[in-house]
Amino acid sequence: MSVTLACQGLPCPQPVLRCKTAIESDRPDTLIIVVDNEPARENVTRFLGTRGYTVVSEEQNGAEWTLTASSGQDDDQDRSASRASEGNTTPSTPGNRTLVFLPEPVIGTGDDELGAKLMHNFVATLPEFGEDLWRIILLNGGVRLAVADSPVLPVLQQLEQSGISILVCGTCLEFFDLLDQKRVGETTNMLDVVTSFQLADKVIRI
Repeated sequence: MSVTLACQGLPCPQPVLRCKTAIESDRPDTLIIVVDNEPARENVTRFLGTRGYTVVSEEQNGAEWTLTASSGQDDDQDRSASRASEGNTTPSTPGNRTLVFLPEPVIGTGDDELGAKLMHNFVATLPEFGEDLWRIILLNGGVRLAVADSPVLPVLQQLEQSGISILVCGTCLEFFDLLDQKRVGETTNMLDVVTSFQLADKVIRI
């Protein structure tokens, strides 16, 4: 069974939600999704990957992407892949899955230079959480921490290499024209953000 979804012009996370609904209601062998922005392409591709689909992306005139997703896994594999979307790492101590939410590139108000230094010190200290640190979400101005000239980029890259999940808002990157400058983390959508809050045992917002 094949399902085609036209998702041009839909705001985040509607393209992902439409794919989720189609999979749950129709369980198609093939999904064809048309999107018109890079964040939607990345988010849909990653989501379908967690549901056991292999995705081939074809760019159309630099303005749209046609994503052809083919299912080649059974139900058990699908469920295992879906569980994998909960994060790249799971704390060894049950009940201590800590999510750090960063919606700003600085800490506090008063002086942005000082706030940037405080943020650098905070991010550099995150490894002290040990195995409890599960995921970092960068939203709104916080996505600036993930780009090429970010002073905290090396620390975030080290955290990601150690297995910490880092999610960077695709809509925010697009708004600030920073999509091409992202150097760490996975481009994410609001469904991932909401799900992350549900899964976390503890949320720290700076």
